[in-house]
Amino acid sequence: MSGMPSVPPLGSLNACDREPIHIPGAIQPHGVLLVLDRDTLEIRHAAGDVAGMTGAEAWLGRSVAEVLGDALAQRLGQLSGSTPNGGYVGAFRPRDHSLDVSAAVQGDKVLVEIEPGLDQPLPGSQILAQLEAAAAAFERCPGLVTLYDRAALEFRRLTGFERVMVYRFGEDDAGEVVAESRAPHLQTFLNHRFPASDIPKQARALYVRNLVRVIPDATYTPAPLSPEPEGALDMSDCALRSVSPVHLRYLANMGVVASASVSIVKDGRLWGLIACHDERPRLLPYELRAACRALAGGLSRQIKAKEEAETYRERLRLRMLGDDLVDALARAEGETALEEHVRDLLRLPAADGVSVFRGETITTAGKTPGHAALALLRDWLLDAAEEDPVATDNAQSVFPDAAVFRAQASGLLGVVVERSPLLAVLWNRAEQVETVLWAGEPVKAVTPDGVLTPRGSFDAWSETVRGRAAPWSPAEVAAVVRLRQDLLELSRARRTSELNTNLRATLSDKDDLLRQKDFLLREVNHRVQNSLALAAGFLTIQMRSIEDPAARAPLEEASRRLTAVGLVHRRLYRGDQLETVALDRYLAELTEEMLGTLDEDWSRHVRVDAAPVTVSTDKAVIIGLVVTELFINAVKYAYRGRPGRLDLSLSEDGERLRLVVADQGGGKQGPRVGFGSRMMDALVRQMGGSLSYHDNAPGLRVQLDVARA
Repeated sequence: MSGMPSVPPLGSLNACDREPIHIPGAIQPHGVLLVLDRDTLEIRHAAGDVAGMTGAEAWLGRSVAEVLGDALAQRLGQLSGSTPNGGYVGAFRPRDHSLDVSAAVQGDKVLVEIEPGLDQPLPGSQILAQLEAAAAAFERCPGLVTLYDRAALEFRRLTGFERVMVYRFGEDDAGEVVAESRAPHLQTFLNHRFPASDIPKQARALYVRNLVRVIPDATYTPAPLSPEPEGALDMSDCALRSVSPVHLRYLANMGVVASASVSIVKDGRLWGLIACHDERPRLLPYELRAACRALAGGLSRQIKAKEEAETYRERLRLRMLGDDLVDALARAEGETALEEHVRDLLRLPAADGVSVFRGETITTAGKTPGHAALALLRDWLLDAAEEDPVATDNAQSVFPDAAVFRAQASGLLGVVVERSPLLAVLWNRAEQVETVLWAGEPVKAVTPDGVLTPRGSFDAWSETVRGRAAPWSPAEVAAVVRLRQDLLELSRARRTSELNTNLRATLSDKDDLLRQKDFLLREVNHRVQNSLALAAGFLTIQMRSIEDPAARAPLEEASRRLTAVGLVHRRLYRGDQLETVALDRYLAELTEEMLGTLDEDWSRHVRVDAAPVTVSTDKAVIIGLVVTELFINAVKYAYRGRPGRLDLSLSEDGERLRLVVADQGGGKQGPRVGFGSRMMDALVRQMGGSLSYHDNAPGLRVQLDVARA
C-alpha cells in the first residue's frame, strides 16, 4: 500500500518487537488526518475521506482556513506557535453533525485530526459529576481488590463497552486480568493471564505516551496518506493512527470488533490497562477519551495510595511482632534465648520453617529440610550473604542443590547475624504449586520455526508451575534486617552486662520482684485459661451429643463468645502492657479463631482491613464480643451458613473509632431481636457507642461508632 512501510504480517518474536507501529503511513478511516506546513498552515498531505467529512473536494495546497474555517485556523496558528504538545482545538460542524478537531505539532508540521464527536455533547457539569462520583467510589474501596472491581464497573459505565477489564502487568511483563465487568453473554477473562509477547515493547512505550487508544471497528481498511510523503511520518501522537495488522488479527481471533485501552501509569511506568471490548463497532469520541484519561489518573493515584497503605500496615505489623520478640529475648537469660523462641521466628516473616545456626548447632521449628540439607544451606548462606539478607522464591535458581528439597524449601530468606561466633537464621517456604490460567496456550503464539502469530484460541488453558514459593515482601525483608540489628544490639548489651556484674548485684532485689510478678501473672493466666478451656470443652462435648443443627447452634455461638474473651486474655499476658490491647491485631486473630470453627472455604471470603489502633483492655473485650455477634449474624442470616463475602474494617476519625462489618448476602436487613442482638445492644450502650445498619447493596453493612478513650 502506498505510503505504508513494509511490515512483516507475521514476523519472528524479535521482528514483532521491531515493527514500526508508530509510522504506519495510514489511519483508521472513521476520521481524517491533515498534515499542515507549520509556517503557512497549508495542507501538504491528508488521509481519510476529506471531502466526505469536511465538504472540501479540493484540499491539497489549500489553506486550512479554507477547509475548516477562520476560527479553527486561528487556533491552529496559535497552537503551532506556542503549544508544541497540541490537544483539543474545537468543534467543526460542516453539515448536521459535529466533528472534533485536535492537533499536535511535529517539527515543521502540524498534524490535525478530525473525527466524529458526540451527537449531543455532554455538559461539562455532567461529565464532572460522573468523574467525581467515580472518584468518591474509588476512595471508599477498602482495599485493592474492591478498587479493581469498582474501576471496571465505572469505566464500563463511562464508555458503554460490553466488556471492560482491569489488566495488570507483572514483573515478567505478562498481564493478568484482575477485575472485569461484562455483559452476561460474553466470555469471561477474569484471572486469566496473557503472555508478555501479546504487547510488544514499542507498543508499551506508546501506551505511556498516548493514554487512550481506540479501534472503533477492527475490520477497517486503512486509509493511506496522500500524496505519499518523502519520509516516514511519525504518528505516535495521532489517535487515528492505523494499528498493526497482527493486532487486528489478534482482536478478530478474540471475537472483538471494537476495542479501547486506557493506560494506568503509576510513577511514570505502565502499571496496567483498562481494556474495553465490544462485539459491534463503537466510537469513543474525544470528549469521552478526555474523561477516561482523568478517571485513569484518579485510579492510578488510588492504587498507589492503597498499595502504600497496605505496605505501611504490613511494616507496622511486622515491626510490632519484631518488638515483641526482641522484648522477649531481652527478658530471657542465657546465650540460647533465640533458640528458646525459635517458634516465634516463624511469624517474622511468615514461613513454613525456620532454622537457627549457632556454631555447629542447628535448632529448627516448623517444617524444614533434613539436617544434612540444612548444613548445606548454612554453608550456602555464609557464602551468599553479607550484611543484607538473601531472599529468593526460587531456591534452585540460586542454589542448584536446592532442587532436591524444593517441596519444603523453594523459598529461602536468610541473614547472618554474626560470623564469629556464628549466628545465622534461615527461613524457608514450601513449594507453592500454582495452576496459572492463561487466555489461550501461550506457546501456540509461536510456530515451530519461531514465527509469531496471533493466537487462534483464547479458551482457558492452565499451566502448572513448580519450584516456586510465595515471594517474600519488601516489608518482610526489612523486618529481617531490623531483627539482625536488634540481635546485634542484644548481643552487645549482654557482653557489656557481663562486665558489670557488680551493678547487676545491686539490682538483684528488683529483678527478684519482677520475676515474682511475672510468675504470679503467668499463674493467674494459666488458671483463667484453664477455666475457659474447661468451659469450651464442656460446650464441645454437649455439641457432639446433639445432632439437631438448630439445637446445636446456641452452643456454637456460646463457644465463639468464649473464643473472643479467651483471645483478649491471652493477648494481655503475651507482653508487658496489661492496660491496653492492639485492637487491629486482636481483630485479625479473633477472625482467624472464628474461621477455625467454620468451613475452610470461609477463609477465602473474609477480609480484615484494620488501621493500627490501641484501646483499653475492657473496651477491647466488649468490641470483641460485638464483632463476634456480628460475625455470627452474618453467617446465620446473610448466608445461611454457606461461605460468602464478609468485610471487616477498622478506622480512626479523630478521637472516635469506626468499625464496619459488611456482607453481600441476602439475609434480613436491620437490627435483630434475639438474645445475642440484645446483649450486643447492651454492650454498645455500656461503651457509650452507637450501632447503625445500612443497605450494602447487596447485603447489610453494620457500623459501630465509639469513643477511642
